[in-house]
Amino acid sequence: MKNKATKIGLRKKIALDLFAKYYQQKVKEHPLDTLFWECTLRCNLACKHCGSDCRKESLFKDMPAEDFLRVIDSLTPHVDPHKVMIVVSGGEPLMRKDLEYVGLELYKRGYPWGMVTNGMALDRARFDSLLRAGLHSITVSLDGFAEQHNAFRGNPQSFDRAWNAIQMISKEEDLVYDVVTCVNQHNFGDLERMKRFLIDGGVKYWRIFTIFPSGRAAEDPTMFLNHEQTVELLEFIKKTREEKEIYLTFACEGFLGGYEAEVRDHFYYCGAGVNVAGIRIDGAISGCTSIRARYDQGNIYKDDFWEVWDKRFEMYRNREWTRKDACKDCKVFKYCLGGGMHLRDENQNMKECLYLTLTEKK
Repeated sequence: MKNKATKIGLRKKIALDLFAKYYQQKVKEHPLDTLFWECTLRCNLACKHCGSDCRKESLFKDMPAEDFLRVIDSLTPHVDPHKVMIVVSGGEPLMRKDLEYVGLELYKRGYPWGMVTNGMALDRARFDSLLRAGLHSITVSLDGFAEQHNAFRGNPQSFDRAWNAIQMISKEEDLVYDVVTCVNQHNFGDLERMKRFLIDGGVKYWRIFTIFPSGRAAEDPTMFLNHEQTVELLEFIKKTREEKEIYLTFACEGFLGGYEAEVRDHFYYCGAGVNVAGIRIDGAISGCTSIRARYDQGNIYKDDFWEVWDKRFEMYRNREWTRKDACKDCKVFKYCLGGGMHLRDENQNMKECLYLTLTEKK
């Protein structure tokens, strides 16, 4: 008997076919609208699921602010700054003392900017200074209740710090924000209770993602959900969206078959190299910074960023090379195109396929 993931009704199939054509047009035009900056690999936590394996002291020095701003200035003649979101990631961005300087310079140039943080260093004073620097959006991680979150993040204060940060952020009416939760076997059973906790705490925006095997997470099998848990998770998201007490969405972890457009606001696609670019700590130009394999297309220290964006990224934009192994004869390949680039290893092999997990075709 087919499960929910394999059931794609006629109307949804027609919509998916139309979206696939739209996506190909987007590939052709590749309009840059999101630029990730991996500003540091230092972090004040040592999380079990860290794809970057970040630590307090990193082998890589932070990229100088002026080097990144030079890239922004070279980009500006080719785009409308108001339509390109700059996302500062890490490591932990708040480890940088000059983050406000960079943010204010982006704001002066017309770029909206945001950040992803664990919340450990986000007290009232730092938050106010970020707002004065033009902070437009922020994401804070909360991976369960205190016992689970603290164990997951490796610090007994991490839950309280994160929750305090979330409470501050959720009260800022002009700030775009969400709380992001990494769902794994340790916190899976608490999703309903977590939902009520967030709603009661005034949180309006929640995003969930599942772990993929990279960095430290690859070493811990308890990080990954099985078929039954994955289906249950998507059913939970669907039900929560229907209730409309909190806006919940599933992250871009892959094609979901019959769940497409039911747990997200849009059909699945990988935007890396299509509308999303990333600049890594060493200057490498790539897709989003979740991609840990070296699919670099150039480097800001020797290449012009815009020329790289406009003329390269062929392997991101033509995904026929992924049509092998489990993807070779897959009936949904034209919708999935081999999955997210962050799920490919250095040898171009697929590390994980959520659709396979959902359909039990492993």
